Amino acid sequence: MSHISTGVEYGLHCLLYLSDPAAGVSDASAKDLAELQGVPVEYVAKLFTKLSRAGIVAATEGVRGGFRLARPAAEISVLDVVNAIDGNKALFDCREIRANCAVFGDKPPAWATRGVCSIHAVMLDAEKRMTESLAAHSLADLATRTVEKAPAAYGHQVVKWLGHRSSTRRSESGNPHRNAHQGEKS
Repeated sequence: MSHISTGVEYGLHCLLYLSDPAAGVSDASAKDLAELQGVPVEYVAKLFTKLSRAGIVAATEGVRGGFRLARPAAEISVLDVVNAIDGNKALFDCREIRANCAVFGDKPPAWATRGVCSIHAVMLDAEKRMTESLAAHSLADLATRTVEKAPAAYGHQVVKWLGHRSSTRRSESGNPHRNAHQGEKS
């Protein structure tokens, strides 16, 4: 079992598309972002609820509504996203089994349980380093890495795809017959 969930991966990928409004995508629906990447729509919608509660995204209103970043991408750390989606959970849960050694009988000696368990100390150090690393990387950093890898045309294709989805929603909302028909399917 991994410490950081798949939800964090999905959430970060979705947030990357919102991280550069200059590219033409300032907001998008959770549904469109999920479908763009081939990930479960319902799951992404739940993730965006968590991201919204954490102040990472804000809802935009109207037919073209969806979500936008609540603050600049450079001010959103990977740790912020991990904590928003997975919660601030410990990497390791020490069970203090050092006190259960059979040779101690019912009463472990003080030396055996004094201070922090040496295994737990290593895990605390690892957690501290992981937290520092996740805090040191922003959404803007990830977006820069992604843009550097992708061909220039990719960004335009994404903007066009999301724009088409948005305009389709807008035209569907203006057609009462289509809305009535869609209501029958629900």
